[in-house]
Amino acid sequence: MNRAALLVLADGRFPAGGHAHSGGAEPAVAAGRIRDAESLEDFCRGRLHTAGLVAAALAAAAAAGHDPLALDTAADTRTPVAALRDTARKLGRQMMRAARATWPSAELDALAAARPRGAHQPVVLGVAARSAGLEPLDAAYAALYETVSGPATATVRLLSLDPFDATAVLARLVPELDRVAATATATALRVADEGIDVLPAASAPLLDISAQQHATRPARLFAS
Repeated sequence: MNRAALLVLADGRFPAGGHAHSGGAEPAVAAGRIRDAESLEDFCRGRLHTAGLVAAALAAAAAAGHDPLALDTAADTRTPVAALRDTARKLGRQMMRAARATWPSAELDALAAARPRGAHQPVVLGVAARSAGLEPLDAAYAALYETVSGPATATVRLLSLDPFDATAVLARLVPELDRVAATATATALRVADEGIDVLPAASAPLLDISAQQHATRPARLFAS
């Protein structure tokens, strides 16, 4: 197992396109739901236990070798709004390009051929982790870290929040991130016996609504 590959995969400088997205932070800032480090922490905690849990379980299941096309369909059903589905596939397409250049594999090639317009990003992340020699838990951690680090980084730009305060938010969330990663991975490993429907389908309606509204804004700093 090449655990050091996790550092590459989770690095914000990995060219997977995430820097152009705020993870819902921009509309939350515009609506006044994120105002400071405390409200950023609340926002990230909400994402961690909803969208993050779902993404981590999908990534872990893909890293465990389950059918990525079936997982991609499951991701679609767990993403009710078009704006987030489009974003997930755009990010998946970009991650696919980066992953195939970094860890070439027949599994990545097959998924790219089957989903030329992009598979959902967590599924691609899981296949990339598998191609890099990582474990399902590693894929879950990478998905969850992206779930909270994206909004934290975006808020630094959107509110001129002190970067030290944003980093402290991420540090305070570590125990919860550990628990969600373990839950997501344990659930993903049940897919072999219980089927894909066992994967979590936690919802965050306010994130969904604000994402759809954000997609129609004429002026925005982040794509989503």
